[in-house]
Formats: sequence, C-alpha cells, structure tokens
Amino acid sequence: METLVIEGGRPLAGLVKVSPAKNAVLPIITASLLAESACELEEVPALADVETICAVIRHLGAGVERRGGGLVITPPDRPATEAPYEFVRQMRASFLVMGPLLARAGRARISLPGGCAIGTRPIDLHLKGFALLGAKIAQTGGYIEARASALTGSRIYLDFPSVGATENIIMAAVLARGQTVIENAAEEPEVVDLANYLNAMGARIKGAGTKLIRIQGVEELHGVTHSIIPDRIEAGSFLVAAAITGGDVVVENVICDHLKPVVAKLQEAGITVEERESNIRVAGNGEIRPVDIKTMPYPGFPTDMQPQLMALMTLAKGTSVVTETVFENRFMHVNELKRMGARIKVAGRTAVVYGVRGLTGARVRATDLRAGAALVLAALRAAGETEIGDVHHLDRGYENLIDKLRSLGAAVRREERR
Repeated sequence: METLVIEGGRPLAGLVKVSPAKNAVLPIITASLLAESACELEEVPALADVETICAVIRHLGAGVERRGGGLVITPPDRPATEAPYEFVRQMRASFLVMGPLLARAGRARISLPGGCAIGTRPIDLHLKGFALLGAKIAQTGGYIEARASALTGSRIYLDFPSVGATENIIMAAVLARGQTVIENAAEEPEVVDLANYLNAMGARIKGAGTKLIRIQGVEELHGVTHSIIPDRIEAGSFLVAAAITGGDVVVENVICDHLKPVVAKLQEAGITVEERESNIRVAGNGEIRPVDIKTMPYPGFPTDMQPQLMALMTLAKGTSVVTETVFENRFMHVNELKRMGARIKVAGRTAVVYGVRGLTGARVRATDLRAGAALVLAALRAAGETEIGDVHHLDRGYENLIDKLRSLGAAVRREERR
C-alpha cells in the first residue's frame, strides 16, 4: 500500500499552475462518442479517473491516443452498448456514457455506478430524463438497461440540480428530435464547458450556466479541438494550502469567477487574497478567524471544498459551523482530523469545529478524494510527520500533487508500506 509522508510546519511559497478540470474532462471525453469524426482535447490531466474513462470508451470501440499533453479520440461508427461492472464500479462518472450511447446507438447497458463513498448519489434523475426523452428503462442483475428507437425532445424538471444528470441528459438530447428543455439544471462551470464543447461540434444548446437549458436536436456532430477549463477544486485546495501554512503562494491558470465562494470564505477568515487576471495570490498572515460554511450547488460553496476548508477551520481562533447539504456522508475525514488533534463534533449534516492551537502528525487514512486533500492540508501545518494511507484516492483528482507541493517547499514523499 502506498502512503504519503509529510513533514509539517513549512510555509509554502512560490507559484503553482493548476491542471485542467477533472470534473470537466470526464464528461467531455464521453461526449466525444457523439461525434462523426475525431476530436482533440489539447491538454488532459494525467489522473486515474481519466485513465478509467478512457478505458470505458475504448471498450465501447473508440480510439484513444495520447498526443503530447492531450488526447485524440476517434469515435466508433457503431459503438458497443455495454459498460461492464469492472469499469463502472471504479468511478461514478462512467455512467455518463449512457446519454451518448442512447443518442448514437439507441440502447445502453450500464452497471450501477461506484465511486467515492460520500453519499448515495442516486441516478434516478438521469433515468427520469432519459424516460422523458422516450427511452424504456429496466434494471436487471445490477445493470441499468435503456432502449429507444428514437429520442424525442421533452420538458424535463430536475428535482435537484444534479451535475451528472444535467450533463447526461444534455448529451442524450443533442441528437434527439425537436427541442429539449431542462429546468432546475445544474449551473456549474463544468456543465458550461461541456455545452461549449458540444456547440463547437455542431450542437444547439442555449442557457448552459443557468437553471434553464434549451437543446435543439441536430442530425449529427463533427469532431473539434477543445481546451478544458482549469480545475477550480485543485485551485481552491492550493489557496487553502497557502492559508493553512501561513505561506505566500500564487495559484496560476485559474478563472477567478469560478472561485468566488472559496475566496470569500478565505477573506472572511482573515486571509490576504489578491485576485488578478489569471492567477490568485494568497498570503497567510497569522491568526485564522472562524467562519461558517454551508455547501450548496453552484454558485454556492462547493461540497468538493468542504473538507479542505474544515481542515483550515481546525486552526481558527474560535468555533466554526460546517453544514453539508449536498452529500449526507461527507464528514468521513472528521475522525482522521481528530487523530491529528482537531476538536470536531458532528450531528447529522452539521459539524462544529472548535479551533485548536496546533495539530500534530499522525497515521491517518484518506477515505475519499477530497477527504484525502483535507488530510494533506492538515499535515502540511501539523507538527512532526504525518503518514496518509490509501492515497490512491488522491491520484483520482490531483495531477502531479507531490511535485507541485515540493515546488512550493513542502517536505513530502511517497512510500510503499507493507
């Protein structure tokens, strides 16, 4: 088992460049199945999740070639229609192939999805959308099967603005007959990036980034070259890394508008934040003030940054309240932070964080991707050495994490542990 070993107490300093967004590139890779010719993604992060989704679309018949730092994806003329358990169990985003397969092949058989154990994250909204577009849905033997001789545009209201459901329905609707309207759609930047990609391919999508999205079906889509947006969660994680260590870091390749909720909370905590055209400078300046956090769909505070902000609040001078409204099981990092000396009490979806003077190194375990990031941040500040197990979770979402941290002065290494 591989672990990260971090010697804490070193303020980070320097410049770090953010990679393209994991949560944008995964649906965009699956959307490439909709094209009639090859697509090129100019820069694609080297992540475990990217390798998994590439393996899924290869299984479906697509050609995938690494070219420089990007990918060239050649969609099949007739895609296979089944995404088996061994792929989908690894990553929930694999379920995003259902929309493209329904649109291109008229059928799909997908294993029920896996991924991080941070909540139930049901797929019922995906299936509701497909059914309203005319698909017949059945569940047998741990698989979801969907069939449609032809998809037809419809009006679809989402009970919750699910990012995955919004993306999957968009991908199914771009080749459907007539117009599809998605109400209460997810507004995340990653949805906008997907829509921009599809529109460049010839789709007719309006309203992405708002609660009302209109899709006019077209006959076919063509290949394009596309550049992925920066990863706002990676950027936010490095902003917090600078703050928690009392460092001075410039985070390069960011879209500041995407980071407004995180920047606002850092400023509320007394951290110096300077926003520029394509980078943000964060300087820790001593005392950390407590702040309350409530996760919400975009443009609210992102659930994917909740564990990292909680790590910062463990060292605040006072008491903070963290309310998680998106995923019901996203406090799995709490017990690990407590092993490092944090004082946190959890009741349902609320955590009360009592700031302490300092954290100490300990052996801890990353239970999921963002919990792992929170432990890395805590370890960077903690006195002594911290050993973080199950770091494969971090490999899913942070490209070249060790090299980037070392470039800022962190003492971190990866070790094999028997």
